Amino acid sequence: MKIMTSLISRLSSAIIIKLFFLTIFFLPTLGCAKGDKGFAENANRPIQAKDKRRKNINEGRGVSIGGFAKGMRGGTTYEFSSSNPMWRASLETLDFLPLATVDYSGGIIITDWYSDNNASNQEAIKITLRFLSNEVRSESLKVIIHKKNCTIDQACKINLLSKSKIKDELFSTILTKAALIEKDSKKKNKK
Repeated sequence: MKIMTSLISRLSSAIIIKLFFLTIFFLPTLGCAKGDKGFAENANRPIQAKDKRRKNINEGRGVSIGGFAKGMRGGTTYEFSSSNPMWRASLETLDFLPLATVDYSGGIIITDWYSDNNASNQEAIKITLRFLSNEVRSESLKVIIHKKNCTIDQACKINLLSKSKIKDELFSTILTKAALIEKDSKKKNKK
């Protein structure tokens, strides 16, 4: 029994040592096979943070003030919601309503169900605004209005109001306000 245990421990030690040397020998090759640049190329990488930043900027991977400003003038623009006249006009127009969803990056504003104090609690409307473009044009905004009618036993029916006075007035109010906001911002930029 002792002989078997001793033999197993010697074999396992020999196997571990062989695996260790094989791993060290084949490790650089295995790294390259997986797309790693290997030890030789990694040795040329800068160690200091200052050197890393300089190398990244030289290779075009860094961020610089000039590059950021260049990107602003190029194809990609980063606009804040306060600089978008359609967005600002919509929020100003709907400021009396409780808002359920406001997502500038998704281009959507959804109000919560709203009923007038004078009306019975059996009727409510929900307004959805979808922004299709940042330009102040009639094609840039889609207004969707849903009307909910509930009976006394709380059975509710929801309808889409495709043609309504509320929709038309809301649409024209937002476009008018957006045009005025855009006109004012252009005047300020000229000064």
